[in-house]
Amino acid sequence: MLTARDIMTTEVITAAPESSVTEAAELLESHRISGLPVVDKEGRLVGVITQSDLVQRARDLELPPAINLMDLRIFIETPSHFRRRLEKMLGGTVKEVMTPDPITVVPETPLADLAALMDRKNVHTLPVVERGKLVGVIGKIDLIRALARQ
Repeated sequence: MLTARDIMTTEVITAAPESSVTEAAELLESHRISGLPVVDKEGRLVGVITQSDLVQRARDLELPPAINLMDLRIFIETPSHFRRRLEKMLGGTVKEVMTPDPITVVPETPLADLAALMDRKNVHTLPVVERGKLVGVIGKIDLIRALARQ
């Protein structure tokens, strides 16, 4: 019987809680991944940050109020004030944006349980944790490949 240990990716790209949101976004983009486990200095999983978390944060940034006058759009807020709000949003830390206490599995979790958990909780990636430390991740594609080989 295959388990999480058999199919997990062990070389995991992670973020630190004190990393900037911009750094996390760059990691997601450069590695073409949808989420990052967030680990502390001891390697303990403390959360996850996903593309959805970043989209939510960007959605919270309101555009400056403006008045439309014929073909002109006159912004009421000064550009420097808007820039400060934008920098504050992008300059926040991963800890402020991440989802703490994510759903995890242990290395001994059977494949059927992984599939059921991903389906039930609607998650695409599961961190694999052993004794509190991140040891790997399993994405839906890892599960599909393993099931196809059986």
